[in-house]
Amino acid sequence: MLLDGDEWRRTFDTYEREAWRFEAQPTYTMPREAENVARFLRGEPKPADHNVRWHERVHGYVASGRSIGRVRVVRRPLTEYQRYQFAWGIPGNIAAGEDIRILDVTEEDYGLPLSGVDWWLFDEERIVFLNFRPDGTQISRETFTGDLSPYLEWRRISLAHSVPFSEYMRDFE
Repeated sequence: MLLDGDEWRRTFDTYEREAWRFEAQPTYTMPREAENVARFLRGEPKPADHNVRWHERVHGYVASGRSIGRVRVVRRPLTEYQRYQFAWGIPGNIAAGEDIRILDVTEEDYGLPLSGVDWWLFDEERIVFLNFRPDGTQISRETFTGDLSPYLEWRRISLAHSVPFSEYMRDFE
């Protein structure tokens, strides 16, 4: 089943314990981010209200006792978009309460299916695929109805081989 607009928001907001994302795209081409990415690339300062709506949502999830996290897959050299995420996006998301880890697959893929498919896992019961074009433009979101066990194993592997964002960033200082 495809999920758009309000249905996606309801699916996301109704998780009870944990929302977790496998984030594998090297670039995300999202119209609402285009101006901020351009500002970052021009070396301008980050706007004070950058990503504030997402931060409010994350804070609300955490305040209600739920967790939210992701593993961000990267391959060096980082793309311009990943550099933008690392500088402007991820630190604020972590401050809001999101657990973000980095899985660097430059030298090893850890046996994970790195075909460019992103997905959210909700309460270890539901998966929603995020489908993208090669340029990082999201095409659709769809509910997965098959066997979750491979995804639970992929999550286990990616968590075991990833590091917290702050630890990963020490290599760039």
